[in-house]
Amino acid sequence: MKPSNLGLLVICIGSAAIADPFAEPHLKIIPRTEAEAARIATVTALATDFDAAQPFEAKSAGAATVRATADANAFSHPSGNITFEDELNFKVGNGLFRKLWVSSPSSTLASDGLGPLYNARSCQRCHLKDGRGHPPEGPNDTSISMFFRVSIPGEPADSIAQIEGYLATLPEPTYGSQLQDFSLAGHVAEYRLQIDYTEIEVPLSGGEVAYLREPSYTAADLGYGPLHSNAMLSPRVAPQMIGLGLLEAIPAADILAHADSEDEDGDSISGRPNIVRSTEYDQPMLGRFGLKAGAPTVREQSAAAFAGDIGISNPLFPAPWGECTEAQSTCRSAAHGDGDDRIFEIDAEGLDLVTFYSRNLGVPARRNVDDPQVLRGKDVFYSTGCTSCHQPSFVTHRLEDQPEQSFQLIWPYTDMLLHDMGPGLADNRPEARANGSEWRTPPLWGIGLTQQVSGHTYFLHDGRARSLLEAVLWHGGEAQSQRDAAVEMPATDRAALIRFLESL
Repeated sequence: MKPSNLGLLVICIGSAAIADPFAEPHLKIIPRTEAEAARIATVTALATDFDAAQPFEAKSAGAATVRATADANAFSHPSGNITFEDELNFKVGNGLFRKLWVSSPSSTLASDGLGPLYNARSCQRCHLKDGRGHPPEGPNDTSISMFFRVSIPGEPADSIAQIEGYLATLPEPTYGSQLQDFSLAGHVAEYRLQIDYTEIEVPLSGGEVAYLREPSYTAADLGYGPLHSNAMLSPRVAPQMIGLGLLEAIPAADILAHADSEDEDGDSISGRPNIVRSTEYDQPMLGRFGLKAGAPTVREQSAAAFAGDIGISNPLFPAPWGECTEAQSTCRSAAHGDGDDRIFEIDAEGLDLVTFYSRNLGVPARRNVDDPQVLRGKDVFYSTGCTSCHQPSFVTHRLEDQPEQSFQLIWPYTDMLLHDMGPGLADNRPEARANGSEWRTPPLWGIGLTQQVSGHTYFLHDGRARSLLEAVLWHGGEAQSQRDAAVEMPATDRAALIRFLESL
């Protein structure tokens, strides 16, 4: 446990009274007893013996864990402890997640409202098989599971001005908060994503050599004129979808217990929480989702994706034209799918079903947890200090109305905090309290099944890493010493480290 955790409960609250940013209004929590807290501290303590797997380690999501199937559907199963009745809700939510939206007006009632500018026609198009997106593979491939976030520097609004360290931004005046590379007939797409790579050679111990590809990004073929001179672009690939409800159910206090913004323990790791403005609850909240922890809940993340990625209005983001700005008058004046007695293009019930589906995508069980090479790799992972950010385990809240996520011992390998990853991975675009070189520690569960599910092994926020080893070698900033250790360790230990990651 980090030494400065207690003070974190007030760092974001100014002199005027505002809502506690670490409250959890999205959850119906049953408080823990002192006895439960003591048991949790014991079962989540870091391993010190690597001769055998820890108890329950193979069940990555506790009772919600699902069997690791050997096909591309490994991330698409409902929580292992879901009831028969709720499995029906899961399947209906899956149908909405996969639904192809069409333009308005349309005879396909309740399915129109696409765009007019968009990144994909369905959630599934970006999160194919509920897995990880990828950058374009060659000149003939689309960037359907990748896009640019965009913003310009701005002044904080009154409602967020009291959040200490908030780095205010504004949407780009012409293009909004993200760039859409598809459009309906009669409309011009906003841009084409162009990536150029430079190869970097990295010598490793034992005479081995690795090659990294450093990307250079261009928003090409801009459809509505030049970007603002201060525009900041951030490339993003769609992350995998598994275990989101469990991450949402980790107690905020347990996340904060691993924060050490001033590096008081001297380990060069200074994770800190992102605090974001919740549209749904109209208050500051702990950021949990997105590559920079820019969204507080699964529901809000889902609603924002409907609006920004597909152009579908919903109760949280009601504009029928999605991301179209005032400068894009043709887009705003086009036909939208909010007629036929509909207020929104997807209503609260539909949004709740998609949220339920997203919360309950099951995490596959670990494989080969007792394999000697995996155990050696786990030892290397721990002794190298990777667990300083990739916290192995948590126990979720007891919840009144979410039995699938309630009081589960889970193994996501993330601390849910922001860390400075150095200039090599910096996008130089802030998001709430995250600066241009900070990223949320990504969960590692399921990472070894990426090839099986998604058909590729591209990692990091923009998919630049073509393997797990490349992903490790891109680490910098707070993780520079861990990266250097991976370069210098014996080749057998490096292979064992990768083998351990592949077992997650």
